[in-house]
Amino acid sequence: MAKRLIPLFDRILVQKIAQKTVSSGGVLLPESAGASKLNSGKVIGIGPGKVSKNGNVIPVCVKEGDTVLLPEYGGTSVKLGEEEFYLFHDDDILGILKD
Repeated sequence: MAKRLIPLFDRILVQKIAQKTVSSGGVLLPESAGASKLNSGKVIGIGPGKVSKNGNVIPVCVKEGDTVLLPEYGGTSVKLGEEEFYLFHDDDILGILKD
């Protein structure tokens, strides 16, 4: 079984961030309370970019370690060992989340 995955072309390997299930006051939050939930993830790996018609490589817009906003649906699920990751195309990423 593979231990490492290196994305190709304009693909981005993302590990989704688990949503908090406990509030700052210690109250357990039900899953239905996720109205304000962000679908976010951490970029684990990136491909070199998309090749244009001229043969130039257009680099991806994010870098490893970025926290990104993901679409509600989409991505290709990949399981490596016990961990689950998702592969997205560069243009599927909705934005970069900053603190």
